[in-house]
Formats: sequence, C-alpha cells, structure tokens
Amino acid sequence: MENLRNIWKPELYKIQMEAPIPKPIICEDCPDRPDFYGKEYHGIMGHKEATLLLEYEPNGAFLIRKGNVHNDFFTLTWRFNDKIHHYKLYYDGSHYIKEKRFDCIYDLVADGLITCHMELKAHHILEMINSHTCYTESPYVTLNRTKINTLTKIQSSVIKSNLVNNTDEEVTKKPILDLTPTIEDSPLLFKYTKTHNFKIHTFKGLNWCELCANFLWGFTAQGVKCEDCGFIAHIKCSERVPNHCVPDLKKIRGVFGIDLTTLLNAHSSTLPFVVRKCVNEIETRGLDSEGIYRVSGFADEIEALKIAFDKDGEAADLSLFSNINVIAGTLKLYLRLLPVPLITFEVHPKLVNAIQAKTTALQVTMLRQCLDELPPAHFNCLQYMVQHLHRVAQYAEVNKMSAHNLSTVFAPTLVATPPAITDLAFEIRALQALIEFSPQIYYGNK
Repeated sequence: MENLRNIWKPELYKIQMEAPIPKPIICEDCPDRPDFYGKEYHGIMGHKEATLLLEYEPNGAFLIRKGNVHNDFFTLTWRFNDKIHHYKLYYDGSHYIKEKRFDCIYDLVADGLITCHMELKAHHILEMINSHTCYTESPYVTLNRTKINTLTKIQSSVIKSNLVNNTDEEVTKKPILDLTPTIEDSPLLFKYTKTHNFKIHTFKGLNWCELCANFLWGFTAQGVKCEDCGFIAHIKCSERVPNHCVPDLKKIRGVFGIDLTTLLNAHSSTLPFVVRKCVNEIETRGLDSEGIYRVSGFADEIEALKIAFDKDGEAADLSLFSNINVIAGTLKLYLRLLPVPLITFEVHPKLVNAIQAKTTALQVTMLRQCLDELPPAHFNCLQYMVQHLHRVAQYAEVNKMSAHNLSTVFAPTLVATPPAITDLAFEIRALQALIEFSPQIYYGNK
C-alpha cells in the first residue's frame, strides 16, 4: 500500500490558491448600468481612462465598461501580472468571453485569473500533462485494480455464456467484443472494449484527474466526466484514455481517494463513515493492542476491507476482520489517499511556526488558531481523529503507543508537506502537541 502514498499531485492546487483574487473597482453613479451588471460597470469609457483607474490597484482588480455606444459587446478590463488587459465581454443570459459561461461576473473573473495564473506559473506542469501519461499507472487503475480484475472475470464469463447460449443471429446483434487472448492474471487487460461517454463537466469541490493525477483547476468546466463509469479527466487527458469504460464501476466507485469536502457534501455527512466505523471498532477492541497503528495489517485483508467499504458503504461489516491491525491499516490508507490531507498545505507552515513558540501555553493558543483556518470538513475530521488518538495514548502503558509514537506514525499522513521536506521533526512535534493537549485545544480545558 505504500506505493499509493503520493498518488495525487498537489502542485496545481497550490498554484491555483496563489492566483489573484478578483477586486471590483466600484462606480457609484452610472445611470445607464445594465441590470445584469453591478457597480463594477463604469459606462462609456475608453481604454486609457480604464488603465489609469487600475494603474495603482493590485493584480485582480477589474472593471467593466463600454468602449463606445455602438459596440455590441462590453469590455472587461483587469490588472494581471502588473499589466492591464482588455477582453471583449458578452451576455446572453450568461456571462462569457469564449466558450465558458458563468452566472455571475465575479466567477468569470475569478476563473479567468486562475487560468491566466496557471498559464504563467504552471506552464511546465501543463506541458507534462499534455505529454504521454501511462494509463496502467494512473490513479484510476491503481485504486480500482482489484475491482477491475473482478469485473473483468465476471464479464468474461458472461460473454462466453452468451456466445454458447445464443444463436448466430442473436450474437451478431450484440456489441463487437475484443476476445483476443490475454494474460490471465493481469487485471489491466480487458476482454472487451467500450468507449467512454465523456461530457464537459463543472465539478463541485476539489477534484483530480484520474489519468495524470493533477488537480482540475478553475471554477467551471474544469474537465470531463464519463457519464457511464464516472471517469474524471482533464479535457486533453481524456483524449488519451483507452476504451476501457466499465459502466458497472460507477455503482461501486467508493470513497477512497476522493476529496474530503466533496465526499461529505455528497453524503450529507459531517464525518466520513470509514473514519467513524474504524475508530469505533478500534476503541471497542483495540485500545490495548500492542503497537496499534504501528504494526502493519495484512495487505490483502486491508484491500478486502477497502473494497467492502467501497461496495457496501455504511453496511460494511468490520467484525469479519478479526485482526485489529487490518482495521487500523485501512483507516490509515483512507487518510493517506485524501488528495488534500486533513492539515492542508495552507495551514502547514503556520502549524510549524506555532510549535516553535517558546512556551507550551503559547503553542496551544497558536495551534488552536491554525486549526480555525482549516476547511470545516477538515477541521471536524481532524478533531475526531486527534481526540481518538488522545484516547489511544491513554493506554500507552499497555499498547506502547504514546502521543509521540502516534504522531510519528500519523504525521506523514495527516500533515500536507511539500515534497522537498524529508525531515518531519516539526510536524511530529506539532501533531504530538495536538494529541497531548487535545482537551485544551478543542475545549479550552485546563
């Protein structure tokens, strides 16, 4: 399972977070303002006057104007990369410049700034995305390897049965199938082909391409989604995805490797059921287990429990797995596969700074402030996990897992660190403090 540690690539996500934020330049008095614009509309205005208004504003500042009364379009003028840019802007019920359409002008500007920022700061990554990406090493195949293998065998049996039991006339009416002999033990070679049914899609929350593992940036039409199996990809990446659509997979795509906020919104939940069920099971029968979370469970049993969660959801029966280290290993796997760890990239440097405060009281105060900056889904799940680890640490005399030992195990999983960082001493200390001082940090207890 260790090869899954770095399956999702966070670079584009971090670059998007650095993009300029839209700042509308307000015009209070504009009698001919169209009802589909707000105070960012300045009426008839030439480009020189617009440039002067934005000259000393920050990147991201923008206004909307009309070059002259005869134009059949408006003009969006904004400041980006310390330069002034002008774009023809249209409205027909939606705001648009090119093919992307938006319900409000703020979203159009925010998306445009992100796109320009990506082209400026991430061109090397975008070039790599447009180069060859190996499907057999993609996140989709990696995460669904066992499922794909199982479904392939089932479909192969169905195909053979159909060929035996149907007349020649009936067989000719079925889709053309690729029955070329394949390596029996390979889960990556399909016994039939089916093209994906890709459609341009606007994704809610954070999503990553299942071919190249890079972030789907922007606010709208970030990529495509197969309507049959749910495969998600950049538009360019979708052109290189082979015809291996397995529609049955959309029913059991599961919960592993999905952004936390996106998952909880989909399930209308405050906590992932995987975390809740595993924690409950460990606290019921694993608190006194020596080396809990440090001792590895059997990889095949962890994979089996992962599949059970993906397939059965809340109904997954954890009592079937007698080895508590399998439960613990599955929980660690779920947390490790989150595209954005519980302690996010934005909060990481502040966490490191907090733990270097001179007194414990100041560390506790600064750590609490760090946690307040987490997205709500991350805040709640981290609190649940930290309080659980605090209870585990109370049994350290028996299970040999002190707060320090637990933080050493979980720091690489719970804290988002840049790839260049190999020494996690500060991260371990910070997580240890979160565990040890959990009552004070979350409830203000003394």
